Amino acid sequence: MSATAVKTKWVIDPTHSEIQFKVKHMLISTVTGQFNSFNGHVETNGDDFENASAYFEADINSLDTNQPDRDGHLKSDDFFNAEKYPKLTFKSDAVTKKGDGQYVITGELTIRDITKKVTLDVNYGGTIKDAYGNIKAGFEVAGKINRKEYGLKWNGLTEAGQVVVSDEVKLLLNVQLVKSE
Repeated sequence: MSATAVKTKWVIDPTHSEIQFKVKHMLISTVTGQFNSFNGHVETNGDDFENASAYFEADINSLDTNQPDRDGHLKSDDFFNAEKYPKLTFKSDAVTKKGDGQYVITGELTIRDITKKVTLDVNYGGTIKDAYGNIKAGFEVAGKINRKEYGLKWNGLTEAGQVVVSDEVKLLLNVQLVKSE
């Protein structure tokens, strides 16, 4: 009979994590936004992150691009429709180790009740015990999505006929997890 690894639960530490997105504006500059309210957890076999499962959600109303008028437009039905779809979620299907500290996570991202498969690159920064005895693990996560596939379809054209907002959105997450007892 083989021994099975003990399941370990890790939770996102929101005070030491950032959930950002970047999108080209008029194809000449980049606008950065973030979600200020989010939560999630990861479940591992022991302390090994390969084959982990992950769940994450963000509150659409916490979206912040440092420009209130733009934030209001992004929360409207032209984009996220925060009133009808208040959360975006991600649920992993697989976490695969690709090399030393390098993983790929695949899963289902849901925005506006539209669910699509996404693949994200993960860089594991390490695990450490903090001054209070908490075990923490750090990750940088990056990927890209096409916003129009999730119903975020609004766009405009400049006088020269250029698109105002790129379809491609870069996802950048710096996540610190805390091992649960």
